[in-house]
Amino acid sequence: MPKDRKDPEVISDPAEDSPLSAAITQRDRDTLNMVARALREREVALAFQPVVQAVPQGQVAFYEGLIRVLDPSGRVIPARDFIPTVETTEMGRQLDCLALEMGLIALAEAPDLRLSINMSARSIGYPRWTATLNAGLANNPRLAERLILEITESSAIVMPDLVSVFMRDLQARGIAFALDDFGAGYTAFRYLREFYFDLIKIDGQFIRGIAETPDNQVLTAALISIARHFDMFTVAENVENASDAAWLSAAGIDCMQGYAFGAPSLVPPWREGDDKRLA
Repeated sequence: MPKDRKDPEVISDPAEDSPLSAAITQRDRDTLNMVARALREREVALAFQPVVQAVPQGQVAFYEGLIRVLDPSGRVIPARDFIPTVETTEMGRQLDCLALEMGLIALAEAPDLRLSINMSARSIGYPRWTATLNAGLANNPRLAERLILEITESSAIVMPDLVSVFMRDLQARGIAFALDDFGAGYTAFRYLREFYFDLIKIDGQFIRGIAETPDNQVLTAALISIARHFDMFTVAENVENASDAAWLSAAGIDCMQGYAFGAPSLVPPWREGDDKRLA
């Protein structure tokens, strides 16, 4: 008689069952729960960081409004701790809507303010985001001329044709666009001819310690040259000391952003007399 045939064993991937994998899964779950609670309670805010001109150095060109959420204890959580987890979810779209809403309110409150707000390319065509923009500009369409929308390389490359059309439509209304984290390794340079960004923000990995790092000097000089060729202003991210700022100014950077010029603050700098709360 034939031997009884056993069912094949189910072989699991050791990596999926590892303590590290379980810890990462739990961390992501905790992050999603934290953001969901913050959205539900509307415990979300913008932290404002100055972007300054290189020449004359230190004069504020505009501010970036950086999204923050508060955990149950009131601790301010920076975007780097939750955006990678939520960007592709519905919560990512909701955060983009709230950031835009708060940014438009700030622009209406401060007539001399120019402000950049981050968004994912995944929010293009999202009905609530579009409605938020139209509602904010309904009473004062001139706010558009002081609004900059920042889109990261990583999200722009996901849907380049849609991004190009979206940008052209909103640039016709006066809104400017910045390509965030330029040089991080996602965008083929050929797309720069199609995107027509107004500003390019060079990724901080090339900027930190640049005065003492010849390799980063060569790479940053090349990125500045590429941006200049396409008539795009350049912003160096993560400028943290005077020597790096001096090198960048000499290299021809247009603007700089980082702790050398100011930390993000939950209290808008144009509200004089308020205590600043860093975030």
